[in-house]
Amino acid sequence: MKAIVVGEGGDLAYREVPEPSLRPGEVMVDVHATALNRADLSQRAGHYPPPAGESEILGLEMAGVVREVPGGVHGVHVGDRVCALLPGGGYAERVAVPAGMLMPIPEGWSFAQAAALPEAAFTAFLNLFLEAGLRAGERVLVHGGASGVGTAAIQQAALAGASVYTTAGSEEKVAACRELGAELAVSYRHQDFAEAVREHVGAAADEGCVDVILDMVGEAYFERNLDLLRVGGRMVFIATLSGRQAAFDIRRLMAKRATLKGSTLRSRPTAEKVRIREAFEERFGQALAEGRLDPVIDSVVLIERADEAHERMRANRNIGKIVLLLREGADRSA
Repeated sequence: MKAIVVGEGGDLAYREVPEPSLRPGEVMVDVHATALNRADLSQRAGHYPPPAGESEILGLEMAGVVREVPGGVHGVHVGDRVCALLPGGGYAERVAVPAGMLMPIPEGWSFAQAAALPEAAFTAFLNLFLEAGLRAGERVLVHGGASGVGTAAIQQAALAGASVYTTAGSEEKVAACRELGAELAVSYRHQDFAEAVREHVGAAADEGCVDVILDMVGEAYFERNLDLLRVGGRMVFIATLSGRQAAFDIRRLMAKRATLKGSTLRSRPTAEKVRIREAFEERFGQALAEGRLDPVIDSVVLIERADEAHERMRANRNIGKIVLLLREGADRSA
């Protein structure tokens, strides 16, 4: 099969590699489309190796058609159209996937659309609802609202009945966040997000007014994030794009009775990721089927142009997901 391989200097090449072998409980899937994540850029640069024993090939999600189902695996059939979260291996023509991680592609969706779903949707769901316990009527601040995870988080939080505030880097991205359901979207290049949130809700200058914060920025936003939290507020960190260290007065945290959580998805055991998938489908499966929850796709390019796609993400030009096509017609609706 062919796959994207990272060379010594970080260059990408689409070339022949050995096919993956199936482990117990896994099925083989012909990949039709995959999607980019910032983790791909980090792994390419040598900073984010895959979990032990997993594929060295880039790609944390895919959509395709089941090719092989070994004996003893039930509920999956050759020819099924599926998508899945992966620990690696998505930038390849075939991938071995634990059967429990497979999701059926919603009726009418293209492979490109389905490939853009798993990583962003599961990450947003895990951290908003399972980690932070977001409830209807609460206020949530989503940083990086125009990213893949951000666009998924805005939609899910709005569907759950929360008031959604978000930050983004341009007026185009701000407008996209509003269209997705954000009550307030702030361009961090032109306005202080903490001041904007307080002004929007009518809070005093030193008053906490947000229940949940989903943060991928880290150090640069930490102080303002902590100031914005209400008593009993929860802040979940999923990345540290501006830096990973922050000093703060522990007594402020105590007085707010606030919770700070760090969270990753890729390194979790398969059984835990299966439970996350099941919980996501239970809560939002109907919304997917009805078109009320839909991955935002920035662009769709051929796998041979993966380097250009990486550059677009590295430059932070994308709104939503960048999808790579491995097979002809993968971007056409079923």
